[in-house]
Amino acid sequence: MCRHITVLGEEFGIGTHMVDPPHALVRQSWQPRMQCSGTVNADGFGVGWYAPGDPLPARYRRAGPIWADPGFTDLARVVRTGALLAAVRDATAPGADGEAAAAPFADGPYLFSHNGALAGWPGSAAPLAARLPPGELLGLAARTDSAFVWALVAHRLRSGIPPGEALAAAVLDLAAAAPGSRLNLLLTDGSAVAATAWGDSLWYLAAPPRLLVVASEPYDDDPRWSPVPDGHLLTATRTDLALAPLKEPRQ
Repeated sequence: MCRHITVLGEEFGIGTHMVDPPHALVRQSWQPRMQCSGTVNADGFGVGWYAPGDPLPARYRRAGPIWADPGFTDLARVVRTGALLAAVRDATAPGADGEAAAAPFADGPYLFSHNGALAGWPGSAAPLAARLPPGELLGLAARTDSAFVWALVAHRLRSGIPPGEALAAAVLDLAAAAPGSRLNLLLTDGSAVAATAWGDSLWYLAAPPRLLVVASEPYDDDPRWSPVPDGHLLTATRTDLALAPLKEPRQ
């Protein structure tokens, strides 16, 4: 459920990575090649990007399919950035949250996306929900599993936990509470990326220092694309990249 992508590089147009490639995110919204569950991602979309000199990202999100939005067509044509995170959504369950349910979610400098589904939602999340401060739980961006996953990650980030560790801890806690969940998470602050492969495809293309792309699936046939093994954490900047297996859930 869902396809997502983040790009770090020299200044580029949004459409360069979201629209122009033969299997770009726009095409993946109706014709994904590697999606483990679902075939159409038409329940909303979003793109977040960073303007030069501004650490806080801008976002454009809508509740409908990306291919039907003329506003996005204009943005993709003219907006330039050095970092973006974007996603197209296939909802886990019907809901009325509109564009608030569409990734990327944001907090401070961070953009976040969840590709997957939390098994047994919402009942399976109850033990983990009890760990969140009431204000954060009441402030969920939407009543969806992805927004809840983001709340768990954001809580750790606010506590000073590094991004990679925050993602890994959230995935392991969620997998223990809701076995069978698909938990591919993607996080960036415009300078670095952290991502997990847990139940669905994840790939990266690294051409340091000019380009890093991490995506649910390759958007073209460039031989430099490499898969992230399932059950692994990816952490990267424009110049460095590391893969590490996720540890066993904490007791």
